Amino acid sequence: MSDQLLRWGILATGRIAEKFAAGVAVSGNGRLVAVGSRGAERARAFAQRHNIPHAHASYEALLADAEVDAVYIATPHPMHLEWTLKAARAGKHILCEKPIGMNRGEAARMVAAAREHGVFLMEAFMYRCHPQTAKVAEIIRGGALGEIRVVQAAFGYNKPFDPESRSWKNELGGGGILDVGCYPVSFSRLVAGVAAGKPFLDPVEMSGAGVTHPQTGVDVWTAATLRFETGLIAQVSCSVGVQQENTARIYGTKGWLHVVEPWTPSRNEGRAARLRLHRASATAAEEILIPHQAGEYTLEADTVARCVRAGKREADEMSWADTLGNAAALDRWLEIAGVKYGGEG
Repeated sequence: MSDQLLRWGILATGRIAEKFAAGVAVSGNGRLVAVGSRGAERARAFAQRHNIPHAHASYEALLADAEVDAVYIATPHPMHLEWTLKAARAGKHILCEKPIGMNRGEAARMVAAAREHGVFLMEAFMYRCHPQTAKVAEIIRGGALGEIRVVQAAFGYNKPFDPESRSWKNELGGGGILDVGCYPVSFSRLVAGVAAGKPFLDPVEMSGAGVTHPQTGVDVWTAATLRFETGLIAQVSCSVGVQQENTARIYGTKGWLHVVEPWTPSRNEGRAARLRLHRASATAAEEILIPHQAGEYTLEADTVARCVRAGKREADEMSWADTLGNAAALDRWLEIAGVKYGGEG
């Protein structure tokens, strides 16, 4: 790290890379020094938009840039494995966009590479770095909800069918489960763990149903039920062809908590994030406000920088074990929904 600022390189120049670049631009712990794309023109245009000094016409050139401490991997899902492994071999710290891999096997290879080469690696669930998520955990641990029994969480959007779109294309890992279903699964596992006094829990049983597209085979809408060893039940849903409420609710024996914006707490820039606590003995909900500090992508970048500065190779917000557990649950959900990718039999 130079001058205690983590020097970032962005690998790929799509929509999510634009959001991350904007987040790092206002970070107090990092700065943008390079971007890599598959073409020189795209790299230059991205660099100009975000005032990035170095624009590389290939991902390989980005990884060879000695000024880059850490890379944000923003490619489509199926390319995460290749570039995470190459980044680790290049000695770069890594923030990889979710889902970290197409399956648990890929995720395990990435974790092994980070361990072998002594680099930081985190799966980019940016909501985990927001103080709202910490507040949810605090409320659960404080006992205001009593014993947690049920979690409901959804993340779905409605995008017109386009067989070449990332959301719909099988070869690009399309469908709802990998793109957005990973959020409610990770949230449910987090809540189940906090309720049990642990960082997370993995489900012992999953069931559900899904509808796949007849042309591309990706999941269009699907729902699953996760049962944990503590008896907690989570109901999760996702979609690329149906707009959902995109919210979360946690039900306990003493009340329930509505997490209004679980995935993007800073959606309303400059406004406080909101939780609504419904106590069993109260006639009205108690609104809990989490003051705005920074956007999710800024907080995520700062989390990585703090960990690297402290010599850590994984983050408490999304540990390697947590990532592997989430990937295993997504594998099972894909199986339940009948989704197969590429050459899968």
